[in-house]
Amino acid sequence: MTSHRGHQAFRLGLFLLPSSALLSGICLFVACVSGSRGRDCPVWQDRWTQPFLVASLLMLLGSLGAETGSLAWAGLGNWLPFFWAFWAFRPHLASELQRRQAAWMLVAGTLPVLLTGLGQMFLGWEGPWQLGGGAIIWFVAPGGEPQGRLSGLFDYANIAGAWLGVVWPLMLAAVLRPDRWWRRGAALVLTLSTVFAVLLTQSRNAMGSLALAVPFVLGPMQWFWLLPLLLLLASPLFLVVLPGVPPGWRQLAMAVVPEPILERLLERGGPTAWKHTRLGQWGYALELVAARPWLGWGAAAFSVLYPIYAAKRWHGHSHNLPLELAISHGLPVMLLIVGTVLLLLVVALRRGILQKAPMERAWWTATLVLVAMHATDLPFFDSRLNILGWTLLAGLAAFNQEVGETPEPRPDRDGPEAAPEPGAP
Repeated sequence: MTSHRGHQAFRLGLFLLPSSALLSGICLFVACVSGSRGRDCPVWQDRWTQPFLVASLLMLLGSLGAETGSLAWAGLGNWLPFFWAFWAFRPHLASELQRRQAAWMLVAGTLPVLLTGLGQMFLGWEGPWQLGGGAIIWFVAPGGEPQGRLSGLFDYANIAGAWLGVVWPLMLAAVLRPDRWWRRGAALVLTLSTVFAVLLTQSRNAMGSLALAVPFVLGPMQWFWLLPLLLLLASPLFLVVLPGVPPGWRQLAMAVVPEPILERLLERGGPTAWKHTRLGQWGYALELVAARPWLGWGAAAFSVLYPIYAAKRWHGHSHNLPLELAISHGLPVMLLIVGTVLLLLVVALRRGILQKAPMERAWWTATLVLVAMHATDLPFFDSRLNILGWTLLAGLAAFNQEVGETPEPRPDRDGPEAAPEPGAP
């Protein structure tokens, strides 16, 4: 039976997630145990979890003969525990109220990311800072990591940008939702601070997520004026990066775009610099997939083989999740996992999630943003982003069950959360 304490542990885990993977992990493990008990539908009968179980078996089989040896087995830790969490989180996200409360915890938990990020950029803050005898350690690099780019509580600016870009739709929904003025005011301050912090990360994915999220969170009724405005605002970026643009127009656009962002967009380098771009990495990744398409090479294969055979520079991954999955575990695993994630998005869309309350729209949008980011980067290798992603996917599966399928009976229906308390968010 899913207990009230299990729900509390789940929310606390989400609040602590960006600040401490250890403390958050303990809370969320308690929530997983609680969410696994008393379920009418066991994990192997759940339709949304079945593809992940099949993928698990194929991953284990592929690891037996993997070229990367023990790295292949260690790499399973990025997947197998989270398949369980995807199923076990769902009782804690079974209603709109529970998803909204979870979103509030993620928004509130982002405040330390913003404070430490802005502090490192403008006040020279420098870690490590320890709390609770080392239970929480914040490594804050002065001036950001890499230098000049906001990273906050994360190891790298792109990861910080990914977190902020995914939580940004939830913040925007908190501003739009009718509520007390002080709550909406606080959400507005967080939202504007997040936009500023994302620009300081100089992460292209994160900056793109700001524009991608707005039309979906506002809802289709606003698209007739919003989409042309977004295209107009983004036109300087398009003129800089798209081929065939007249030189005069390109120079004008380059004068408008800030220099740090311009450097990130153009990826300037010598005559062989293309080998180190996404296109060069993806080309070699396709060669690896073609060589071992069924069970893959094993986890971390790209990071081992790329600097030896393709370029004299190390890269930890292929910067594309479908390719990374196909390299490490084979095409069948890639199709099972990526196909299920996309199906979750499509089914929720068909069941009218964009016509629901702002936070429901924002939940779907945050998932879309994280999926889009994994087309050109792999932030899920950070455990906090990985947990965030599977939480969002579990919420979508819960929405699909609640709206269009026969939902599991919620054990907490007669418990403390049967109805929202007065003044509940």
